[in-house]
Amino acid sequence: MSGAIRLAGALPGHKQSNGRSADRVGDGVLYGLCAFAALLAVVAIGAIAYQVIHSAGASISRFGLGFLVHTTWKPEFGVFGSGAFLYGTAITSLATLLLAVPIGVSIALYLSMVAPRRLRSVIGPLVEMLAAIPSVILGFWGILVFGPFLQAHVEPFLHRVLGFLPIFGAPATTGSGLFNASLILTIMVVPIIASISRDLFLTVPQELREGATALGATRWEVVRGVVIPSAASGVAAASFLGLGRALGEAIAVTQVVGAGNAIHASLFQTGDTLASRIADEYQGATTTLQISSLFYLGFMLLVIGLLANVAAQLIARRFDVRRAVAR
Repeated sequence: MSGAIRLAGALPGHKQSNGRSADRVGDGVLYGLCAFAALLAVVAIGAIAYQVIHSAGASISRFGLGFLVHTTWKPEFGVFGSGAFLYGTAITSLATLLLAVPIGVSIALYLSMVAPRRLRSVIGPLVEMLAAIPSVILGFWGILVFGPFLQAHVEPFLHRVLGFLPIFGAPATTGSGLFNASLILTIMVVPIIASISRDLFLTVPQELREGATALGATRWEVVRGVVIPSAASGVAAASFLGLGRALGEAIAVTQVVGAGNAIHASLFQTGDTLASRIADEYQGATTTLQISSLFYLGFMLLVIGLLANVAAQLIARRFDVRRAVAR
């Protein structure tokens, strides 16, 4: 009897000890899985970077940094330069951000603060569905529908009204060019910025909004003084995430940009980007130097993407510091 009592008294402590051991094992397994996932990501990035740089070695040795500024791309003569593609990438990405950020943030503000609940439940999923449309479908639409519309209506109007600006100085072309590519990229980037910004605006405490309203602030003043400053770092990160999509998009841009090899001031002229040139020529590359030059373009994309991510982190950190100081 006394032995049974001692055994019964020992059972709770025994179960507790087993529970603690199981928790320690679970913590170790979770730590191991997380560390393995992080290490796997680092290894994958390192392997990709190594392969790109190694494959671009012949072109880097042949052309050096002059590859960045030379605009001649003639595979049949073994002469390669990325200046025109770098320019096309910069122009289309900048134009995309200038259009997509205001549109995306405006959509996010409307869905989070203005739209009725029923309307919000309809418009929100429709905006997000834009991000699910395959890029090749957007490219086909850009060729068959959007390009002719731009050529017949939008480009002549912009040239007539704003033709004194170099970017609209050339007359309307076939509808394929940097302008069409920038608008297609804007359609692809807007859902990313709008969705992330909407979720960020919804996380702003309701007490802050109501407090500003109680002090007599208008809706615009609440947006400008409370909502946007509270989510500024997240909006900046969303914008750079959209920039990454614009920089790396290849298929849709290849279909509508026109594959030009020269630098033109006008957006109506044909051009090309780093990603679209790689997608357009890699399968048909015939020489080792041409393949290496295409990898050189890929290496430039990696560097630009890295710089964009670093800039996003610096901007987000700066906004966080300003917010902490303001508090």
